[in-house]
Amino acid sequence: MFSLNFKNKSNRYRQQITYTMGFILAVSTALPAYIQSSFLAQYINLELTSLFFVINNLITVVAIIFFPRFIKKLSNYFSAQLSIGIHGLALLGLATLTNPALVVISFLLFTVTTNLLWINMDIFLEAASSNNKTGRIRTMYLTLTNIGWILVPIFSAYLVKIGNYTLPFLISAALIVPVFFILLIKKNNLKLSKKYKHEKISKSIKKLWKNHDLRGIFIVATLLQLFYSGAVLYMPLYLNQNLGIPWSDLGWMFAVMLLPFALFEIPAGYLADKYFGEKEIMSIGLFIILVSLILFFFIEGATLWVWAAALFMSRIGAALVESMRDTYFFKNVNADDIGYINLFRITGPLGYIIGSAAALLFLLFLPLNYLFLIFAAIMIPGFYYIGSIKDTK
Repeated sequence: MFSLNFKNKSNRYRQQITYTMGFILAVSTALPAYIQSSFLAQYINLELTSLFFVINNLITVVAIIFFPRFIKKLSNYFSAQLSIGIHGLALLGLATLTNPALVVISFLLFTVTTNLLWINMDIFLEAASSNNKTGRIRTMYLTLTNIGWILVPIFSAYLVKIGNYTLPFLISAALIVPVFFILLIKKNNLKLSKKYKHEKISKSIKKLWKNHDLRGIFIVATLLQLFYSGAVLYMPLYLNQNLGIPWSDLGWMFAVMLLPFALFEIPAGYLADKYFGEKEIMSIGLFIILVSLILFFFIEGATLWVWAAALFMSRIGAALVESMRDTYFFKNVNADDIGYINLFRITGPLGYIIGSAAALLFLLFLPLNYLFLIFAAIMIPGFYYIGSIKDTK
C-alpha cells in the first residue's frame, strides 16, 4: 500500500511538472500563432504562403517520422532538451533576421520543433498517467495549455502594433528559457529509465490502420487540425486584410474566441470518464464546427460582435472534439507506444498540409471566404468515423 501511494504521489508530481511546462510552452507558441501568415506575407504573397505551408508541414511530417529514433537513442528527456534548444534559436532568428532565405529556414525549424516538443510533452504526461483517470488528466493538461492561449492574442496584437512582428517572436524565445531550466532542475523526476519501443513507421501505420478505433480517431484528429489550419492561417488574413478589422480589435476577439477551451474541456473529460464515453461529445463538437464554418462563409461585413460570437461558437466545437480526441487516444495507448504517439502528432502537420493545399488550389479562382465552405464539406465524413469507433465507457 505504501509503495502504491508513493507511486501515485510521484505520478502526480510529474503531472504537475508537465502541466507547468505545457502552460509556458503554450504561451510561447500562442504569441506568434495568429500573426504567422501575416508575418510571412511580408516576404511572399498569399499563394506562395500556402505553398510554403504545404512544404513546411511535409518536412515536419518527415521529422516526426524519424523522431522515435532520437527518442530511443537519446531518451525522451534529452531529445526534449535538444528540441527546446533548437526551438529557442529558431525564434531568435525570426525576431532578428531580415534575409528572406534565413527567415524561411528559421520558420521551418520553428514549426518542426514546435511539433516535436509536444510529442515530448505527451510522453512525459502519459508516463505519469493511469487509464482510469486519463480523461481528467488529459483535459486538465489541455485546459492549462489553452489558458496559456487565451489572453495571448490581445498581448500579441499589442506587440505587433508597437513593435511590428519582432516582439512576439522575441518574447516567445524568452519564454523557452524557464522551460529549459525546469527540465534541468527536475531531471530526476522526468528522466525515466524505461526502454521505449521503436518500430518502422510503415509497421506503425499498418497496425494503426488495422485497429478500427485508432484509425477512426486518427482521421477525426486530422479533420480537427484541418479546421485549425483555416482558423490560424486564413481566418486572421480574411478578417484583417479582406474585411479590414484592425489587430487592436482582433486581439480581444481572439481572446474571447479561445475561452471555450478553458471552460468546457475539463467538464467534458469528467463526463467522458464517468458517464457518457467520448463518441457523443465528439459528435456534438464536430457538428458545431461544421455549422460554424458555414456561418463563416455566409456572414457579411465586419460587425465585430457577430464575428466574435461565430468564432466563440466554433471553439466550443473544437474544445469538445479536442478533449475527446486526446482522452480517447490516450486511453488506447501507453507511454512506450511512441509509434502511435508520433502518428497521432502527425495529424497536426497533416491537417495543415490538407488545408494549405486546398487553399493553394481553390484560391486561384475563388474568394477567400469560399475556403471555409470547402473545409465544412471535408468535415462531413468525420461523423462516420466517430460513429464507427467503440466507446471506452
